[in-house]
Amino acid sequence: MKKQKIAIRLINATLLTSLVACTALPVKDQRDPLESWNRDVQSFNERADEYVMKPVATGYRFVMPSFASEGVSNAFGNMGDIGVTLNDVLQFKLAQAGLDSSRFMVNTVAGVGGLVDVADMVGLSKHKEDFDQTLGVWGLPSDPYIVLPFFGPSSPRGIVGRFGDAAMNPLNYVSLGASGFISSAISGGTNALKVVDIRASHLGAEKVINEATEDHYEFVKNSYFQQREYLVNDGEVSDKNDVIDTVN
Repeated sequence: MKKQKIAIRLINATLLTSLVACTALPVKDQRDPLESWNRDVQSFNERADEYVMKPVATGYRFVMPSFASEGVSNAFGNMGDIGVTLNDVLQFKLAQAGLDSSRFMVNTVAGVGGLVDVADMVGLSKHKEDFDQTLGVWGLPSDPYIVLPFFGPSSPRGIVGRFGDAAMNPLNYVSLGASGFISSAISGGTNALKVVDIRASHLGAEKVINEATEDHYEFVKNSYFQQREYLVNDGEVSDKNDVIDTVN
């Protein structure tokens, strides 16, 4: 009997040790099956940003007066309101679509092509709607996680969303009347200016990210999913999600 009790205790101790060991093992994030690839691409993107985009954006911020930089951002934002309105309709937010279309018209006319955000001054707040959100509203999942070279955090839904947003962006049709080199120069120039302007507006973001966590990759990934959930659900997310709008 004594030997049986000892054997039972040994079995229980072994099971307990196994359970603790299993609990201690890191659980792989099911949203991120391409983690090895994604980490390598994020490292590449960070080096490209450090040696190319950040210096260009810093120079842009240095030479551009604040009012001019704000005007450029407002103008691009005004053009973006066309896509916002279209996505409002696709998400059946018809009342919001009316507000966003009014916002575009007010800023285009009274704001000199959107250089001045007059609509915000009269109470027409800006909304953030994109085709990725529309697909999310339609029920498409936000995973698996994919880090794209140069573009950063994304997903299959996000990639399709980028194509949808490009189709809704009037800047991509500005050069249709031109041909050859002129067409490419207009399209490339406007898009390059938009990218630099966006990067310049986020020059302080990397400090927040670097100070927030030791694992930069996990921070960016979780922030991406939280931000997407926040936007798709119009801000209605669970309390455990702290949305950090530093991604995209």
